Amino acid sequence: MRATYHRYILNFKRPSGTSRGVLTTKETWFLKLYDGNRTGIGECGVLRTLSVDDRPDYEDCLKWVCDHIHLGEEALWEALIEFPSIQFGVEQAFRSLHSKNPYLLNPSLFTEGKDSIAINGLIWMGDPDFMKEQIEAKLSEGFNCIKLKIGAIDFSKELSLLEVIRTQFSPDQIEIRVDANGAFHPDEALTKLNQLANFHLHSIEQPIRAGQHDIMAQLCRDTPLPIALDEELIGVFEFDDKLALLEKIKPQYIILKPSLVGGYRGSEEWISLAMAYQCGWWITSALESNVGLNAIAQWTYTLDNNRPQGLGTGALYTNNIESPLIVKEGGLYYNPKEKWTLPF
Repeated sequence: MRATYHRYILNFKRPSGTSRGVLTTKETWFLKLYDGNRTGIGECGVLRTLSVDDRPDYEDCLKWVCDHIHLGEEALWEALIEFPSIQFGVEQAFRSLHSKNPYLLNPSLFTEGKDSIAINGLIWMGDPDFMKEQIEAKLSEGFNCIKLKIGAIDFSKELSLLEVIRTQFSPDQIEIRVDANGAFHPDEALTKLNQLANFHLHSIEQPIRAGQHDIMAQLCRDTPLPIALDEELIGVFEFDDKLALLEKIKPQYIILKPSLVGGYRGSEEWISLAMAYQCGWWITSALESNVGLNAIAQWTYTLDNNRPQGLGTGALYTNNIESPLIVKEGGLYYNPKEKWTLPF
């Protein structure tokens, strides 16, 4: 068996804003395995400035993986504990290698094109007119759950956008999630949560910056609005540390990005703990190409979680990998008649 890796730059169709800045490109890496006539592929979707493995030695680690691919999936996963996105790429690549079709990692009704995955429509930060334009587009496309990135423009304008939605659609018609990406100052967070709660939102992701566990635990106790942890989970590697975090903060939800929390295995550890603590959860992609999104989606379908998932990012790029993944009517579909096309 041998392995190679390839760097690939994804270009956004239009700049996409978060509270951490505006994104125009997304770097990703593909790990390819070769064993006789079989091939396997996995995506190592490092997210610069956010991934705990955004390190100068990232490419060196990929080289090491290729040189030691003979160790196998489990041993490599253990050795890569500080590189969760590479852990996930390794998991994908081995599952792909051992599949009859390298892109069918989890055959199901989803991959047969007979069922879909409900997803939220993602609304990126920007000026109010741009955000309103996105909202109207998602609603016209049949989404009944939308997720708004907030925290980058004036808060009163964000509240006005939410008011516009709620005057037209009740909570039974449209589920609204918001994601602050840690933008709120701790001193103002509870006040803002009370204001947001007036619009009957489903939840808010990461209202304050990660790492402030005492304050986040207090917010989760006092909040009028369910809180979902996201960035808070990044860099928590060991099972006992995951357990301690959930015991202390007691969030209403956790959100799992496999590229950021150690792939399938890391995510499934979080899920087992969440279920033990009666904490809700859902899966979200982390701006991967369609290769990584496909691996996440096929696995997510097997988890039988009926909440809308965060898997609608495949159409963001001008040069994404051509694939059978299709977003329509608020769902993610897989058309088995379509082909995969890699640029290398």
